[in-house]
Amino acid sequence: MTIHKEGKGILFYLLVILVAINMAIIYLWPTMVVVQNLTIIGSIIFYLLILQFFRNPKIEITEDANLVLAPADGKVVVIEKTLESEHFNDERIQISIFMSPLNVHINRSPVAGIVKYFKYHPGKYLVAWHPKSSTENERTTMVLTMANGVELLVRQIAGAMARRIKWYVNEDHTLSQGQEFGFIKFGSRVDVFLPTNANILVSMGTKTKGGRTVLAELS
Repeated sequence: MTIHKEGKGILFYLLVILVAINMAIIYLWPTMVVVQNLTIIGSIIFYLLILQFFRNPKIEITEDANLVLAPADGKVVVIEKTLESEHFNDERIQISIFMSPLNVHINRSPVAGIVKYFKYHPGKYLVAWHPKSSTENERTTMVLTMANGVELLVRQIAGAMARRIKWYVNEDHTLSQGQEFGFIKFGSRVDVFLPTNANILVSMGTKTKGGRTVLAELS
């Protein structure tokens, strides 16, 4: 287990701040041992919570061109046919995965392919499970073209707590299946839009692991 690069700066400055707070309390109230101990315990718990959010576990990915892997750790909150209006302008099967603050927040490519389209959209910060978060929240949209010509759309969506989306790809970038392409800080969501003939292998409430859980099989 390692710490993701997105968390190293935050964790360093947070450690400095928490140490400074504890030192100040010890200096200002040297006789209030109970307060000092409670502050130290609270600081440790808070730091460990933030630390686990930025964990970067090593995983083994088994690539299969017929399968669509989960792009993130979390829980399936949407499975439905919908009109995708940003790029395809046709009906697709949407699978949405909600990531709580306790999940690993690394985003992985569900298939191998070339980034045909990529766009960042500034927006609102509605709760990630809100129906309009997919079109109104801060988000990115990425379309992957597979070697067989099949196209998938993947969307990172910021939630009420997540105020920063990170991505490491641009158009014409080639991704392998399961490769990291982005990160969203704190609670958020990732949508995948599949062809309507895809065989869906998850159900509502399924707990997913990014790069390991199989969402669907492509025809």
